[in-house]
Amino acid sequence: MNILLFGPNGSGKGTQGAIIKEKQGVPHIETGVIFRENISGGTELGEKARAYIDKGELVPDEITIPMVLDRLKKPDCISGWLLDGFPRNLAQAVSLNKALDNEGMSVDVLIEINLDREIAKKRIMGRRICVNDNNHPNNINIEAIKPNGDRCRICGGLLKTREDDQDESAIDKRHEIYFDSKQGTMAAINFFKDLSENNGSPSVIELDGKKGVGEVTDELMKKLADL
Repeated sequence: MNILLFGPNGSGKGTQGAIIKEKQGVPHIETGVIFRENISGGTELGEKARAYIDKGELVPDEITIPMVLDRLKKPDCISGWLLDGFPRNLAQAVSLNKALDNEGMSVDVLIEINLDREIAKKRIMGRRICVNDNNHPNNINIEAIKPNGDRCRICGGLLKTREDDQDESAIDKRHEIYFDSKQGTMAAINFFKDLSENNGSPSVIELDGKKGVGEVTDELMKKLADL
């Protein structure tokens, strides 16, 4: 099963992605990791990407798409994959779909976690990271996972904040890209939804990100099982 996973920063997308990986037995693929692996491995595409990154420029799609496609063709993806955080805009969605089609591949399922922008921002700014295990969920703005003061609710470890989680302008910038329905990530989501309406594929699963992690997971697993 080939899956695209979407959700604004703060929606719990990373958590659900890890659960899908475990439950469905497919690799959880993030573009940031793909870039790092290609650059550290000295691949031709990695060297091309490094040239742009070193200048503080965005890596163009003609480098990014082949890099993503190369990853999706690895042996561990033979039974499916979960692509997280890509495509980020309409142009990338169109290019990715064309590239997949040329390789005889397609997106089977689109998963979208919906969450109001302001709620998402509060969740981001409320996140606290456990020094013992950053997978321990702690958030001062979510009642169900509020920490015990400055201590992890699970293990009692000290908590810290990430600088970028407290940078409102950076959060707003990421959300502006995501919620842009003309050229941004929402436009990419709508592109695949249009494909679903016109061609019957991919299947579309929409989830309410306001619910608790367990509730979202239960709904997601049920909907995946029903496909």
